[in-house]
Amino acid sequence: MAKQSTEEIVRQLAQPIADGLGLTLWDVRFQKEGADMYLRITIDKEGGVLIDDCENMSRAIDPVLDEHDPISVGYYLEVSSPGLGRPLTRPQHFEAVMGKEVRVHLIRPIDGQRDFVGALTAYSGDVTLNIDGTERTFAKGEIASVKLNDDADLF
Repeated sequence: MAKQSTEEIVRQLAQPIADGLGLTLWDVRFQKEGADMYLRITIDKEGGVLIDDCENMSRAIDPVLDEHDPISVGYYLEVSSPGLGRPLTRPQHFEAVMGKEVRVHLIRPIDGQRDFVGALTAYSGDVTLNIDGTERTFAKGEIASVKLNDDADLF
């Protein structure tokens, strides 16, 4: 049996709590920044996340993390919304935004271009966009990141 990552263990602990609070568990990341470790739990809900939602999730998950102790080092717990331009990393992220406009950023440019924006029409690991009426598929191995393009009007 493969050993689970810290993120997967925390995801399993956090999922029922998020469900009970009427939230969607969007992502879990355990990351090092400088000398510090951060456990980042990202939540979402229909109509948007409020600060109270973040506080409620934080207060509910904290004793569960203390009880199960899945992290052996000191860390900071952060609970937040995915925000604008949310990264799409898991299959359920792509399912949730099917038909919406996303931005694909490539590792290497194709014809001098690294960023492509279009409506997400399919996901199978590879990402298919409708760009101005033309379907274009990008292989998983050539994609650096995919983000929801809901912040384009701000810039």
